Amino acid sequence: MKNGTPAPASRLFLNALARLLTAAVAACLLQFPAQASPLSSGDEQGVRAVVEGQLVALANDDASKAFSFAAPNVRQAVGTAPRFMAMVRASYPALYRPASSAFLKPDGHDDQAIQRVQIVGADGSTWLAIYSLQRQKNKAWRITGCKVVASKDRMA
Repeated sequence: MKNGTPAPASRLFLNALARLLTAAVAACLLQFPAQASPLSSGDEQGVRAVVEGQLVALANDDASKAFSFAAPNVRQAVGTAPRFMAMVRASYPALYRPASSAFLKPDGHDDQAIQRVQIVGADGSTWLAIYSLQRQKNKAWRITGCKVVASKDRMA
């Protein structure tokens, strides 16, 4: 890694890993019925706190803390906190130190949730980050994947 930029082979690995995590989000979206029962207010707060905590950790370059919000499937696929941080920088640059973020109401049922976050990048570009989360056996919510798409909407 030179100046924080992954080597070409590492970039290929990180891009493949990012595609895997995006597929995980898509799979979660397909599992939700059209009329999913709403999350409790406590679950809504828990889901938001996990995503918000990871965004804060990324902004502070705290790889270990950011990685701690990942579900076991992500932790196993990525392997280490430094590799996780490199993946975010390479494949999800909108999530690394955004200028602002706005959380939408999460959706979910049972032990699955989707949290959408509108992101404004430092360059003024707008994005929609779609996080999939799963409640773990210890009742904690953890991030199972994320998909970031360009947004045509303007945030006020």
